[in-house]
Amino acid sequence: MPSYTAPTRDAKFILNEVLDVASYGNLPGFQSATPDLINTVVDESGKFAAAVLAPLNQVGDHEGCTRHPDGSVTTPTGFKAAFDQYVEAGWSTLTAPEEFGGQGMPHVLGSVLEEFISSANQSFGMYPGLTQGAVSAILATGSDEQKALFAPRMIANQWLGTMNLTEPQCGTDLGLIRTRAEPQGDGSFAITGTKIFISAGEHDLAENIIHLVLAKTPGAPDSSKGISLFIVPKFLVGDDGSIGERNAVQCGSIEHKMGIHGNSTCVMNYDGAKGWLVGEEMKGLAAMFIMMNAARLGVGIQGLSQAEVAYQNAVAYARDRRQGRALTGPADPAEKADPIIVHPDVRRMLMDAKAFTEGMRALVLWGGLLVDLTHNAPSEEERGQADALLGLLTPVIKGYGTDKGFDTAVNMQQVFGGHGYIHEWGMEQFVRDARIAQIYEGTNGVQAMDLCGRKLASKGGAAIQAFFKMVDDEVAASDGELAPLAEALGKAVGEQKAATMWFMQNAMANPNNLGAGAHHYMHIMGVVCLGLMWLRMAKAAAVRVADGDGDGAFYQAKLTTARYFFERFVPDVGALRRKIETGAEALMALDEDAFLTAA
Repeated sequence: MPSYTAPTRDAKFILNEVLDVASYGNLPGFQSATPDLINTVVDESGKFAAAVLAPLNQVGDHEGCTRHPDGSVTTPTGFKAAFDQYVEAGWSTLTAPEEFGGQGMPHVLGSVLEEFISSANQSFGMYPGLTQGAVSAILATGSDEQKALFAPRMIANQWLGTMNLTEPQCGTDLGLIRTRAEPQGDGSFAITGTKIFISAGEHDLAENIIHLVLAKTPGAPDSSKGISLFIVPKFLVGDDGSIGERNAVQCGSIEHKMGIHGNSTCVMNYDGAKGWLVGEEMKGLAAMFIMMNAARLGVGIQGLSQAEVAYQNAVAYARDRRQGRALTGPADPAEKADPIIVHPDVRRMLMDAKAFTEGMRALVLWGGLLVDLTHNAPSEEERGQADALLGLLTPVIKGYGTDKGFDTAVNMQQVFGGHGYIHEWGMEQFVRDARIAQIYEGTNGVQAMDLCGRKLASKGGAAIQAFFKMVDDEVAASDGELAPLAEALGKAVGEQKAATMWFMQNAMANPNNLGAGAHHYMHIMGVVCLGLMWLRMAKAAAVRVADGDGDGAFYQAKLTTARYFFERFVPDVGALRRKIETGAEALMALDEDAFLTAA
């Protein structure tokens, strides 16, 4: 059976020594986030994830969810009891606003909790995780009455939430949705239509489910400009929050999926269900993007989380499994064979995983800090800068993070050899669960186009130029033993600047040039972002090593892994740039019939 230990030591290093979260103590939400409290939250959330949720991961995968003839759904054995413990411990309220019953802690701490839960049990984490996004949309665009009625109960996870976008005939192109919203005389709307791929659409965990549904009102434009957003509860609720009769919404079926079996991914049928408009009519897409951007950051965390848990199990196996001898001679002469961790190719896979997971964790937590700063930075200018940078990083965290997260899970399965293909070891589940993260909340191709087609050009390129300056400043401020790392990062960001300039010079004349290179550009930026994180982590570790203080082995390992990242990951940037500069000619040249296989 696979195991999981929350990487609390690494999380605390990033929070306290790299991001220095305590230095933001003058900002709202940070006043009580002392190092002691941060460490307590990290430790306790790690214990909960490892002890309560991880043992249910394979249970959820094997059992899946069960739909009953009446449309109700039962979650796997143990999920309801674990959810009750999650709620009782107050984890759902950690970062929510105090005025609605939350603890008001920094979002960056919530990112730590989210990683630990997702590593332990990704399917479980999706139930409360999606609710956070729904709450964000209601708080940003809902009426005061909607906020007062729904937010406290959803924050407490008394009620859970979903997001209903996709329909059988449309995914990313939401302008094609057919779900209709007919106004009623009492201020409500009758919602009719079918939504698919609805995560946590029906379950037995909470007393109510609050669906946020995209639909079109009569006379609305038949495009994305005509979309409105509606609150559609599973059970109708009174003004005092009391539960009323069942609404006309039902789970038609549960999707049969490759992974995340413990989460109920539903086909939801709306048959004149009663719903209420959120925000302005025909402004629903903007409101839904509040949920989607939160979800995309969460999906990036899922890429990290599956890589982390797969890595942990691969390390344990590589230290125990004995096959062959070290190339330099027997490492353990008393045994008939050496543990496979002595073999360079196994080390390559493990070091790739270590360099990615630790670098990605730093990037995710930096992203979480930027979420805090978009709301709580002292000045409007600083809040705007944080928001622009977060917008730039979001498709990278989601796209690059889940691409590499899946690759890492596959490589960790490879460490097991044949045993990695067998159910009982758990590695194939990590691979299957990781795969969805590249697809939902906007496929990674969509993320790449969002980055290159929208974010690079936004406000005259202000965000990407600010990012380049940040990296350049970090490189310029690095010397001594860190100089080779800084030099490598400087070259990498130089390649990114050149690729950016190539787009500027070639995408206007032929937009396919942008589309053909977007995926590669997203990966270039992913490497540069992780390089920035590794340079910052190396600086923090070097200080502690020089002082002779703290856990010397931990900090020395950071420096070695940083060197490995710059030696083994960063050279890929040049090749990716050269791929971009080949343009779209050969890629788009074939007639579509040429893709057919000749008999």
